[in-house]
Amino acid sequence: MSLPAPALRTEAVTARKEARLELRRMRLLGAALELFAERGYEETSVGAIVARARMSKSAFYEHFKTKEHCFREVLLAEGGELIRDVLAVAATGHDHHERLRFGITRFVESVGLSSSIDDVRHELQGRFASAVAEEVRHAMPHDAFYADKDPAVFGRAVVGAVNDAVSYFLTHPGVDADSLAASLCRIFAP
Repeated sequence: MSLPAPALRTEAVTARKEARLELRRMRLLGAALELFAERGYEETSVGAIVARARMSKSAFYEHFKTKEHCFREVLLAEGGELIRDVLAVAATGHDHHERLRFGITRFVESVGLSSSIDDVRHELQGRFASAVAEEVRHAMPHDAFYADKDPAVFGRAVVGAVNDAVSYFLTHPGVDADSLAASLCRIFAP
């Protein structure tokens, strides 16, 4: 039995190292997602993320420049996942209210953090509007609330209302994201 050529050994070592790094990154993202969902952005610290992931701060900073960078990555992953889940479940005709509430809440939390977060949020908002429209299409036959709604208009109305409400309340101290999200959910996903 001969040993692999040095180049092949080097490739294998590099591949294993990259796989370990990706697993570490995924553990950090998973911990961050849990904490952002439980506590929100402001109440989640890098220390809490690394403690939940059972990793060091240096490991966190190998993958993310800041907490905001981490949040942006979580938002990209979660937003894509959320939209895929909404569309997949909408196709089955099951209850849609909770998914709409979850999506609205996540978008409320992401507004105003930074321009790079806003770029991600805007792209996801278009996809979320389309997902809401799909939810409405599937809900129309069996939910009287949605029966007379134009799906595309309703999807854009949800996104527009969330943006406008959040923009307004960001300039008025004392309003918390949870109560704002709950109010929007009562309107669009009763």
